[in-house]
Amino acid sequence: MNVTLIQAEKILKAAKEKAKQIGVPMNIAILDEGANLKAFCRMDGALLGCADIAIKKAKTARFFDIDSGEIGKLSQPGGALYNIEHSNGGLISFAGGVVLRKNSNKIIGAIGVSGGTVEQDYEVAIAGASIL
Repeated sequence: MNVTLIQAEKILKAAKEKAKQIGVPMNIAILDEGANLKAFCRMDGALLGCADIAIKKAKTARFFDIDSGEIGKLSQPGGALYNIEHSNGGLISFAGGVVLRKNSNKIIGAIGVSGGTVEQDYEVAIAGASIL
């Protein structure tokens, strides 16, 4: 199963609404099950450099089927995944990448958000992912 374009647009809409609510313009990337870009939005005023970060957060989540913030916890010095961020052409190992699950178990893609604090990015990603 894969995230559909209709689902991706709904996820994107929910994430944009949350970003507007907290007053932070964001870059939001939706990837399909194969980690291919399905939908993307760079809100007016969002930092340009965060576009790549949003995509890489989503890829990180999808490649390992775990939220990017959890990868970050495991990739600290001495951790089981130390230096993993240097694999796969570069990963982002802090919060804002969330696995998309249909019916709470089947992975159908991932969302990545960047533009605010790590906490804000995660909040917006969860708002998008929660519509499934």
